[in-house]
Amino acid sequence: MHVELIAITRYLRGDGTAEELIEHAGRVCYRSEKQGDTAAFIQRRLREGHESIIEHASATFEISGISRACSHQLVRHRLASYSQESQRYVDASNAEFVVPAAISADPSARAIWDEFTARAREAYRALRQRGIRKEDCRFLLPNATATRIVMTMNFRELRHFIKLRGLNPAAQWEIRELANRILDLVYEQAPSVFQDLIDARASQS
Repeated sequence: MHVELIAITRYLRGDGTAEELIEHAGRVCYRSEKQGDTAAFIQRRLREGHESIIEHASATFEISGISRACSHQLVRHRLASYSQESQRYVDASNAEFVVPAAISADPSARAIWDEFTARAREAYRALRQRGIRKEDCRFLLPNATATRIVMTMNFRELRHFIKLRGLNPAAQWEIRELANRILDLVYEQAPSVFQDLIDARASQS
Protein backbone atom coordinates (compact mmCIF):
# COMPACT_ATOMS: atom_id res chain seq x y z
CA MET A 1 0.00 0.00 0.00
CA HIS A 2 1.24 3.45 -0.92
CA VAL A 3 -0.54 6.63 0.18
CA GLU A 4 0.62 10.08 -0.90
CA LEU A 5 -0.84 13.47 -0.07
CA ILE A 6 -0.75 15.28 -3.42
CA ALA A 7 -2.83 18.41 -2.75
CA ILE A 8 -4.29 20.37 0.15
CA THR A 9 -6.28 23.59 0.51
CA ARG A 10 -4.25 26.77 0.79
CA TYR A 11 -5.49 30.14 2.11
CA LEU A 12 -4.72 33.15 -0.08
CA ARG A 13 -4.50 35.44 2.93
CA GLY A 14 -2.37 35.13 6.03
CA ASP A 15 0.34 32.47 5.88
CA GLY A 16 -1.56 30.39 3.36
CA THR A 17 -2.42 27.32 5.45
CA ALA A 18 -5.66 25.36 5.59
CA GLU A 19 -5.83 26.13 9.29
CA GLU A 20 -5.76 29.87 8.60
CA LEU A 21 -8.70 29.44 6.24
CA ILE A 22 -10.62 27.44 8.86
CA GLU A 23 -10.00 30.10 11.48
CA HIS A 24 -11.17 32.83 9.07
CA ALA A 25 -14.41 30.92 8.36
CA GLY A 26 -14.99 30.48 12.07
CA ARG A 27 -14.41 34.15 12.83
CA VAL A 28 -16.89 35.15 10.12
CA CYS A 29 -19.51 33.14 12.03
CA TYR A 30 -18.87 35.10 15.24
CA ARG A 31 -17.81 38.43 13.65
CA SER A 32 -14.65 38.28 15.70
CA GLU A 33 -11.16 39.53 14.97
CA LYS A 34 -8.10 37.32 14.99
CA GLN A 35 -6.61 37.15 18.43
CA GLY A 36 -4.42 34.52 20.00
CA ASP A 37 -3.48 31.15 18.60
CA THR A 38 -5.09 29.67 15.46
CA ALA A 39 -4.78 26.12 16.77
CA ALA A 40 -6.47 26.97 20.06
CA PHE A 41 -9.34 28.68 18.22
CA ILE A 42 -9.93 25.67 15.96
CA GLN A 43 -9.72 23.15 18.77
CA ARG A 44 -12.25 25.11 20.84
CA ARG A 45 -14.66 25.14 17.92
CA LEU A 46 -14.27 21.38 17.41
CA ARG A 47 -14.88 20.69 21.09
CA GLU A 48 -18.06 22.75 20.79
CA GLY A 49 -19.14 20.63 17.82
CA HIS A 50 -18.82 23.49 15.32
CA GLU A 51 -17.44 21.36 12.49
CA SER A 52 -18.91 23.15 9.47
CA ILE A 53 -15.89 25.47 9.39
CA ILE A 54 -13.50 22.59 8.62
CA GLU A 55 -15.47 21.65 5.52
CA HIS A 56 -13.79 24.58 3.72
CA ALA A 57 -10.47 22.70 3.65
CA SER A 58 -9.84 19.48 1.77
CA ALA A 59 -7.00 17.11 0.97
CA THR A 60 -6.29 14.94 -2.06
CA PHE A 61 -4.51 11.60 -1.83
CA GLU A 62 -3.15 9.21 -4.45
CA ILE A 63 -3.57 5.67 -3.18
CA SER A 64 -2.15 2.54 -4.81
CA GLY A 65 -1.66 -1.08 -3.88
CA ILE A 66 -4.99 -1.49 -2.11
CA SER A 67 -7.44 -4.18 -3.08
CA ARG A 68 -10.75 -3.69 -4.80
CA ALA A 69 -12.28 -5.03 -1.57
CA CYS A 70 -10.78 -2.03 0.20
CA SER A 71 -11.71 0.50 -2.47
CA HIS A 72 -15.32 -0.76 -2.44
CA GLN A 73 -15.47 0.23 1.24
CA LEU A 74 -13.68 3.52 0.60
CA VAL A 75 -16.05 4.81 -2.08
CA ARG A 76 -19.02 4.28 0.21
CA HIS A 77 -17.89 7.52 1.84
CA ARG A 78 -19.88 9.60 -0.60
CA LEU A 79 -18.92 13.10 0.57
CA ALA A 80 -15.73 12.81 -1.43
CA SER A 81 -14.47 12.75 -5.01
CA TYR A 82 -12.83 9.69 -6.56
CA SER A 83 -10.95 8.87 -9.77
CA GLN A 84 -10.09 5.18 -9.94
CA GLU A 85 -8.03 3.11 -12.34
CA SER A 86 -10.48 1.56 -14.80
CA GLN A 87 -10.63 -2.20 -15.24
CA ARG A 88 -12.69 -1.51 -18.35
CA TYR A 89 -9.86 0.27 -20.17
CA VAL A 90 -6.66 -0.91 -18.43
CA ASP A 91 -5.34 -4.34 -19.38
CA ALA A 92 -5.06 -6.58 -16.32
CA SER A 93 -3.11 -9.46 -17.86
CA ASN A 94 -0.42 -8.92 -15.23
CA ALA A 95 -2.73 -7.97 -12.39
CA GLU A 96 -1.32 -7.78 -8.90
CA PHE A 97 -3.24 -9.05 -5.90
CA VAL A 98 -3.30 -7.95 -2.25
CA VAL A 99 -2.69 -10.96 0.00
CA PRO A 100 -4.22 -10.90 3.50
CA ALA A 101 -1.69 -11.60 6.24
CA ALA A 102 -3.80 -14.48 7.55
CA ILE A 103 -3.36 -16.26 4.20
CA SER A 104 0.26 -15.28 3.70
CA ALA A 105 1.20 -16.67 7.13
CA ASP A 106 -0.32 -20.10 6.42
CA PRO A 107 1.72 -22.05 3.82
CA SER A 108 -1.21 -24.28 2.86
CA ALA A 109 -3.56 -21.33 2.51
CA ARG A 110 -0.92 -19.44 0.52
CA ALA A 111 -0.56 -22.37 -1.88
CA ILE A 112 -4.32 -22.32 -2.50
CA TRP A 113 -4.14 -18.56 -3.02
CA ASP A 114 -1.24 -18.73 -5.45
CA GLU A 115 -2.94 -21.45 -7.49
CA PHE A 116 -6.15 -19.45 -7.77
CA THR A 117 -4.53 -16.13 -8.67
CA ALA A 118 -2.31 -17.79 -11.28
CA ARG A 119 -5.39 -19.38 -12.86
CA ALA A 120 -7.21 -16.03 -12.78
CA ARG A 121 -4.36 -14.36 -14.69
CA GLU A 122 -4.17 -17.24 -17.17
CA ALA A 123 -7.91 -17.18 -17.79
CA TYR A 124 -7.87 -13.40 -18.30
CA ARG A 125 -5.02 -13.66 -20.81
CA ALA A 126 -6.72 -16.53 -22.62
CA LEU A 127 -9.89 -14.51 -23.04
CA ARG A 128 -7.93 -11.48 -24.25
CA GLN A 129 -6.16 -13.68 -26.83
CA ARG A 130 -9.57 -14.75 -28.09
CA GLY A 131 -10.44 -11.11 -28.67
CA ILE A 132 -12.69 -10.66 -25.66
CA ARG A 133 -12.80 -7.02 -24.61
CA LYS A 134 -11.21 -5.89 -21.35
CA GLU A 135 -14.58 -4.74 -20.06
CA ASP A 136 -15.77 -8.35 -20.20
CA CYS A 137 -12.53 -10.03 -19.11
CA ARG A 138 -12.61 -8.03 -15.88
CA PHE A 139 -15.50 -10.17 -14.66
CA LEU A 140 -12.87 -12.79 -13.80
CA LEU A 141 -10.92 -10.52 -11.49
CA PRO A 142 -11.32 -11.09 -7.73
CA ASN A 143 -11.75 -8.49 -4.99
CA ALA A 144 -8.06 -8.98 -4.21
CA THR A 145 -7.03 -7.22 -7.43
CA ALA A 146 -4.84 -4.21 -6.62
CA THR A 147 -6.10 -0.83 -7.70
CA ARG A 148 -5.08 2.83 -7.81
CA ILE A 149 -7.33 5.73 -6.86
CA VAL A 150 -7.21 9.48 -6.30
CA MET A 151 -9.46 10.70 -3.49
CA THR A 152 -10.40 14.19 -2.30
CA MET A 153 -12.19 14.70 1.02
CA ASN A 154 -12.91 17.79 3.07
CA PHE A 155 -11.56 17.80 6.60
CA ARG A 156 -14.90 17.11 8.23
CA GLU A 157 -15.45 14.00 6.15
CA LEU A 158 -11.84 12.95 6.73
CA ARG A 159 -12.45 13.06 10.47
CA HIS A 160 -15.58 10.95 10.05
CA PHE A 161 -13.75 8.48 7.79
CA ILE A 162 -10.80 8.15 10.18
CA LYS A 163 -13.05 7.65 13.21
CA LEU A 164 -15.13 5.01 11.46
CA ARG A 165 -12.42 3.19 9.53
CA GLY A 166 -9.17 3.93 11.36
CA LEU A 167 -9.96 4.19 15.06
CA ASN A 168 -12.68 1.57 15.19
CA PRO A 169 -11.14 -1.81 16.13
CA ALA A 170 -13.97 -3.55 14.28
CA ALA A 171 -12.97 -1.99 10.95
CA GLN A 172 -11.48 -4.32 8.32
CA TRP A 173 -7.67 -4.47 8.57
CA GLU A 174 -6.83 -3.05 5.14
CA ILE A 175 -9.02 0.03 5.24
CA ARG A 176 -7.98 0.57 8.85
CA GLU A 177 -4.35 0.73 7.75
CA LEU A 178 -5.31 3.11 4.93
CA ALA A 179 -7.22 5.42 7.27
CA ASN A 180 -4.34 5.58 9.71
CA ARG A 181 -1.83 6.40 6.98
CA ILE A 182 -4.13 9.19 5.82
CA LEU A 183 -4.37 10.46 9.39
CA ASP A 184 -0.59 10.64 9.69
CA LEU A 185 -0.29 12.60 6.45
CA VAL A 186 -3.04 15.12 7.08
CA TYR A 187 -2.00 15.63 10.71
CA GLU A 188 1.35 16.95 9.50
CA GLN A 189 -0.48 19.67 7.54
CA ALA A 190 -3.29 20.53 9.96
CA PRO A 191 -2.42 19.29 13.46
CA SER A 192 -5.02 21.43 15.23
CA VAL A 193 -7.80 19.72 13.26
CA PHE A 194 -6.61 16.16 13.80
CA GLN A 195 -4.76 16.23 17.15
CA ASP A 196 -7.64 14.65 19.07
CA LEU A 197 -7.71 11.73 16.63
CA ILE A 198 -3.97 11.20 17.05
CA ASP A 199 -4.51 11.24 20.83
CA ALA A 200 -7.41 8.79 20.55
CA ARG A 201 -5.29 6.40 18.52
CA ALA A 202 -2.43 6.63 21.02
CA SER A 203 -4.79 5.77 23.86
CA GLN A 204 -5.73 2.53 22.09
CA SER A 205 -2.16 1.24 22.03
